[in-house]
Amino acid sequence: MRFSRRHWGLAWVLLAAVTLSPAGESAHDRGTVRPPRAAREPQPTYKIHAGIDGEIYPVFANYASLQSEAERSFGTVSVSVTNPTATEIQQRIEVSVQGWSDQEIQMAELPPGASHTFLFAPSFLPRFYRNREITAASAKVTVSDASGRTVFQATAPVRLRSAEDMYWGPAFKYAPFIASWVTPHAPQVEDLLARAKRLTPDRRLPGYEGWKSPAQQEQETYLEAKALFNALKQSGLSYVKSSLTLGDHKSVSERIRLPQATLARSSGNCIDAVVTYASLFENLGMEPAVVLVPGHAYVGVRVAQDGKDFLFVDAALTGRTTFEAAVLAARTGMERKAPATIRQINIPEARAAGIYPMP
Repeated sequence: MRFSRRHWGLAWVLLAAVTLSPAGESAHDRGTVRPPRAAREPQPTYKIHAGIDGEIYPVFANYASLQSEAERSFGTVSVSVTNPTATEIQQRIEVSVQGWSDQEIQMAELPPGASHTFLFAPSFLPRFYRNREITAASAKVTVSDASGRTVFQATAPVRLRSAEDMYWGPAFKYAPFIASWVTPHAPQVEDLLARAKRLTPDRRLPGYEGWKSPAQQEQETYLEAKALFNALKQSGLSYVKSSLTLGDHKSVSERIRLPQATLARSSGNCIDAVVTYASLFENLGMEPAVVLVPGHAYVGVRVAQDGKDFLFVDAALTGRTTFEAAVLAARTGMERKAPATIRQINIPEARAAGIYPMP
């Protein structure tokens, strides 16, 4: 059937009369009352935070992963959960850094109106501690309810810092974590000790010997420290700064070589050499210390097992002067600094606080 222009015009008028009222609503709606929409129930909310400003440092990740959930003061990844509902929620939270860590699972139970931040520290794979450059990754968070239904899932971009990157923090807040670079059982450390023992008068490196008097222990400590200094000198160890880090926090972070890298390349800056010496002393059962002063670092070792005195060495002078001159340089250098600017980290105290060598 064909419509003329007049028929099409009439059809349009009739259609408009059916579909639109003068107020612009459907004619079918006139005279009817729609039920009000039910208010949407509030839902739990989740917020993800990773590392320090989104950057994960291996030194902190290792420390946190060695703590139980109850002991942690910080996590590699944290998930803040808020429960605005009128009932308690019971949920399962799964966190991992994809391709770099295993998965950690925690159970979340929050009463109505409560909020809580859950700290996660999944164990990282060995490749994480072999990484020597900043790299991108993703932290994955999955939340499921008691029935196993996924109620939240998201990924957060993170940047993984090099395993050699140390974050000092403002005013050297995190300085005790330098103990993670003290690695007494590294093969290169033990190889150096095997060479150093040949440079002592009795061809031994016994560390402290309890049957000796404090004065005898102090004398032995001096001889052993000198042997380590000369062995490192013979190995060709010399100063190379190489402390540049990439990423954020450049003013409060620094690249520090692990002793195995310093010994393998026979080069390092002052803090590299300090943690190398500290590793050698700790291997012998002695008590090393790392001393930080503005712009420099020294290594120390307790001279007698139950004594208070330390022998300090300017490790950066290794290969350039004598042991005696390096000891004198450390003593005079520290004397020139205001006591408030000197920070001494005793490695046994750091160990007692749960700060261990990185894998």
